Amino acid sequence: MDVRSLKEKLLADYEGALDLDGVNGGRLAERLAVLSEIGRTEDGGVNRPGFSMEEKRAKQQVMEWMTEAGFEVRQDGAGNVIGRLAGKTEGAAFAAGSHVDSVPNGGNFDGPLGVLTALEVAEAWKETGFVPPVPYEVLVFSEEEGSRFGAGILGSQAMTGDLDREVVESLTDKEGRSFAEVIEAVGSSAESFFKAARDLDEIGFYAEVHIEQGKLLEEADRPAGIVKGIAGPAWLDVVFRGSAGHAGNTPMAGRRDPLVAAGRFVSEVSSLPAAFSETAVATVGRLNVSPNGTNVIPEQVELTVDIRDLDKASRDGLVDKVRETAQRCAAERGVNVDLRLASSIDPVPVSEVVRAELREVFGELDLEVMELMSGAGHDAMILGRHVPMAMIFVQSKGGVSHNPAEWSDLTDCLHGVHLLKKFAERQMEKMAGE
Repeated sequence: MDVRSLKEKLLADYEGALDLDGVNGGRLAERLAVLSEIGRTEDGGVNRPGFSMEEKRAKQQVMEWMTEAGFEVRQDGAGNVIGRLAGKTEGAAFAAGSHVDSVPNGGNFDGPLGVLTALEVAEAWKETGFVPPVPYEVLVFSEEEGSRFGAGILGSQAMTGDLDREVVESLTDKEGRSFAEVIEAVGSSAESFFKAARDLDEIGFYAEVHIEQGKLLEEADRPAGIVKGIAGPAWLDVVFRGSAGHAGNTPMAGRRDPLVAAGRFVSEVSSLPAAFSETAVATVGRLNVSPNGTNVIPEQVELTVDIRDLDKASRDGLVDKVRETAQRCAAERGVNVDLRLASSIDPVPVSEVVRAELREVFGELDLEVMELMSGAGHDAMILGRHVPMAMIFVQSKGGVSHNPAEWSDLTDCLHGVHLLKKFAERQMEKMAGE
């Protein structure tokens, strides 16, 4: 096991070539390392569930850095951190950020890199004496990953007001604690959470830097890429119900085994997306068998299908096809099936105008352009419903994410900083002139 600190590993192969215009690779490495110690696991990952004390401590650390950098800092009722840096003029801000919560035993870059990249841009301006033309905000959203309740992007939804209060109030964590109990334990309340929606006229643009969580940039040997859109996820809960029985005394003929139907269904789901688009995907990542005994024919099988695509019509068509497939597999085995669309979020494309501006920024920094979609959801997906939005992906080694082995080289991370910095400066000049 590599016992070096995250900072040492980040700096090992970094030669300082991108320490330009106030950007400091050592500072970014140091801060990534500090956050990596909050909720650290034995194998070098992190465990910072949303609305946990670990997530709260990570936010407090970022708030300290924000204050030192000259931001006015506050938290809303959802625990979102809002750091605002004054500009030459008042008005809508250019905002950037991400999250600091993690999946269980997650990596050190998913979320924190976006937060610290946005902060590093402001640190660079401070060192060079640059005053942004309009206000600049760094945002740290609560509970993006969904590891607490199985429902993610709650902080950004609270900020934009895109919440179903009844659904959120019904959430419970794995210990059976209600949403209200969990949020009160970290110093807020359900009532404050639902009052966190802000006037979105205060935000003129939102940008997010994030690790790719895939292999395309690495395979193309690109340090960073332009996100052309964020696929919209739809989660379909499927419950097959049959008849339990003794595994030895129940003849094979006439059995109503829901696990057989579920197995057939899971096998077929993987072949369905190709008929809809090149970007469509469908995944069964959760399956519960009851009563789950070695010598018992199951009575019930619960599973969830995660269905995504960049095009809403294609995604919704795939959802319908998955429904039809579940019903057919159930009928063929003589079992019942219940279907419920647990969540559905529309895909969010990045406008061609914004992507063209990003392409120009890549060119100015002598970086080859690569555009790719995001299959994962992000806070940018929620903000992008209301304000102009851009995303920049940074290369992920091996495409590994949600794992302690998650890694992005410091040089690639710093390319992300310079891209965000130059893009923000261009956008803010444009916003100031409007």
